[in-house]
Amino acid sequence: MVIDNILLAVAEIANVKTLALMMVGVAAGLISGAIPGFTIAMAVVLTLPFTFGMPPAQGLATMVSVLVGGLSGGLMSGILTGIPGTPSSVATTFDGFPLARSGEPGFALGLGVWSSFCGGIISAFMLVMFAPRLSRIGLEFQPWDYFMLVMFALTVTASLSGRNLIKGLIAGALGLLVRTVGEDEAIGMARFNFGNDTLLQGFDFIAVLIGLFAFSQLLSDVRDPEAARRSLAERERIQARIEHWRAIKAIVKRWTTVIRSALIGVFTGILPGAGGSIANILAYDQARKASKQPDSFGTGNPEGVIAPESSNNAVEGGALITMMALGIPGDVTTAIMLGALLIHDVVPSPSFISDEPVLAYSIFIAFFLANFIMLGMQSFMLRIFVLVTRIRMYMLAAVILGFSTIGVFAINNVEFDIWTLLWFGILGFFMRQFGFPLAPMILGVVLGNIAELNLSRAFAISDDVTLFFTRPWALFFLIVALFSAVFPLFQNARAEGKKWVRFYAPTLLAAIAVPLWMMGGTVRPGLSLICAGFAAYLIYKARQSVVEA
Repeated sequence: MVIDNILLAVAEIANVKTLALMMVGVAAGLISGAIPGFTIAMAVVLTLPFTFGMPPAQGLATMVSVLVGGLSGGLMSGILTGIPGTPSSVATTFDGFPLARSGEPGFALGLGVWSSFCGGIISAFMLVMFAPRLSRIGLEFQPWDYFMLVMFALTVTASLSGRNLIKGLIAGALGLLVRTVGEDEAIGMARFNFGNDTLLQGFDFIAVLIGLFAFSQLLSDVRDPEAARRSLAERERIQARIEHWRAIKAIVKRWTTVIRSALIGVFTGILPGAGGSIANILAYDQARKASKQPDSFGTGNPEGVIAPESSNNAVEGGALITMMALGIPGDVTTAIMLGALLIHDVVPSPSFISDEPVLAYSIFIAFFLANFIMLGMQSFMLRIFVLVTRIRMYMLAAVILGFSTIGVFAINNVEFDIWTLLWFGILGFFMRQFGFPLAPMILGVVLGNIAELNLSRAFAISDDVTLFFTRPWALFFLIVALFSAVFPLFQNARAEGKKWVRFYAPTLLAAIAVPLWMMGGTVRPGLSLICAGFAAYLIYKARQSVVEA
């Protein structure tokens, strides 16, 4: 029966018109993702009216193609210009841009292209195999759990700060403060607007993001007249080609990073409202922590490109799992796709896959095929984008600033957003000059609103503070957050040969065994026993090595 449904779904998708529409959709997604300020959600919204007259499978295949293309398009501008094309490609710029500026844009782009492809394919397999089962995890999450998830994500600040921990914490706190300006989403109260109606709307995230990353970088690049006359890659001759084989070899060598990051992306996508903004930063952080050379991150480390790109492309697979199995949109784009299903009189529910098997498998196949189409089309389009590195900086800066300003204004048609871009660009410029890392501030801006909203929801439901520590998922993220926060100390102690570092991993395993056991069922208590047993073994080995030393 499953084979019959798959064959019928292939017949729905594998026709000339549908495949042509998917290619157009991927191209549109790549272009929209590469334009700073033009979000993936905007591209999917613009696509929606064109799908009304199509059959459900064909319309959804087109929208899925736009989605996949948009997720990968953000890496183009992020790597070549240092401006994240989408919020889900923020972490890609941390190492992708330095790698391109060091004269290897083809290698950096190749890493991004193939990492995106691998993340998407892993996500597609997870979507097909585990959609009904994994979707139930999203239902378990309540405001207390979301808040602790964000607290865990905020501990990434310590990793992104590098050696400037104090400055990084200050930057992160500043990002959280910026997010509090405007109207409180939970109760509608004005905050920090000083009686100014313009500030009541708050600072638009995209405007802040482009201002901090793009405008500040442009100011740094053109302040020196001699540097302004050079090309972006700082070399006279650059071959405008993607280094595919070199990138593939680098990714195969780091396959554990790809799989780990893709799984982080799928898990984050399953959680409604989490999205790629959290996933790509978490994947970057975990790659940095697992690396033997963590200090090389931020200077052009290939893993700093592989991890976030594998993760953000895997997010939508997780989001589709939740949408198809439960009818709960994981993010804005899947919410639009949910609307498209409803327009065609299809209501996602736990029985959706069994009630509409051909349509469900059509979405699976479309998501799978879109990643292959993306690989081919992006490889072609990136040859054009690599040519950007030959343009002199002062010319490129004017064009980028012009398009960024238009993109920021087009989001809300509000003049204040342009001023937001300007002032945060100047702020970012001075932060760069005084050694403050920008990444923690962006992290604060991204996560501040999610943390505050779920904290308000938690206290609206109950004033019992112990729920932040007694709910299994909340306790799980609290434990992981504590160990993540002290990880920089662990790295330094390991370098100095301290004995206590041998107990770090087993203590972490023993601690997370507790919330896993509390979750109940059969699988997770089993995992809890495995973690506890492995922790006991590691503690025994650690004690033996300490005694022998």
